[in-house]
Amino acid sequence: MTSESAFIQQLRAIATHPAARGLADDTAVLEIGGETLILTHDAMVENVHFLPQQDMADVAWKLAAANLSDLAAKGAQPVGVLLGYMLGEQDDRFLAGLAEVLDEYQVPLLGGDTVSGDGPRNFGMTAIGTATSVPVPSRSGAKAGDAIFVTGPVGGAMVGFEAMRNAKSGSLSAEETAAYRRPLPLLGAGQALAPHVTAMMDVSDGLLLDASRMASASNVTINIETSQVPIAAPEPRRSDALRWGDDYQLLFTANQEVALPVAAHRIGSVLDPARSPLLINGSEPDPGDTLGYQH
Repeated sequence: MTSESAFIQQLRAIATHPAARGLADDTAVLEIGGETLILTHDAMVENVHFLPQQDMADVAWKLAAANLSDLAAKGAQPVGVLLGYMLGEQDDRFLAGLAEVLDEYQVPLLGGDTVSGDGPRNFGMTAIGTATSVPVPSRSGAKAGDAIFVTGPVGGAMVGFEAMRNAKSGSLSAEETAAYRRPLPLLGAGQALAPHVTAMMDVSDGLLLDASRMASASNVTINIETSQVPIAAPEPRRSDALRWGDDYQLLFTANQEVALPVAAHRIGSVLDPARSPLLINGSEPDPGDTLGYQH
């Protein structure tokens, strides 16, 4: 099977429209009719992105939240979503969760498609937004001399997933697993930060991997001071928390002198490009370190 990175590299030969941003960003950014549209699509697959025994209301929430988080990373205002849905068990629970999350963030469902089939369930969603700040933040704007920040702790989704995977029925509180089941897209923070950042993305595949992707897109090296990263996991799991993903915090770079409009944690620095796009506490990662989740 082709790796995710190799497949995306081949897609770049097809995705030549400027709105695609070279497939090196969280979203497409389309200028049309005097408006700047932000377009994104995320998919979720059973046994990969959610557990088979999960409440489908939580799956619906997470599907929408992941898409809205991409809009948050561009500072966008949501306009609506389109749903691709595979029919199966708990359809009523999925609908309940979808209604809940879209009501929470005041986002209309505009349409989509339904299918039936065998095998693991899978779902897709396209989110549409409008830019609130132009130029729209990208992954590729980080500059040497900037600082790198994260809006909040990582590792909570990892802890929640492991608790759900290992728990006996009925033994968990909703709070213990909320970070994994129902992440919160930081739309307000993204809109506030957009005019002030040099680069921004959400943390979906692991903070270290996403920082490395930002560095590669920006042609810089980013040094992460791991002790400065806030975590929502036991301290002995710090290394895992920085690599696990699904946290949907905002990772961004900004001039060190900028007064940030939201609370954030400085976790490192942006340097001139070196041999490795990422340094961890000043050292290159081990060659076999995947840094985060890769398909």
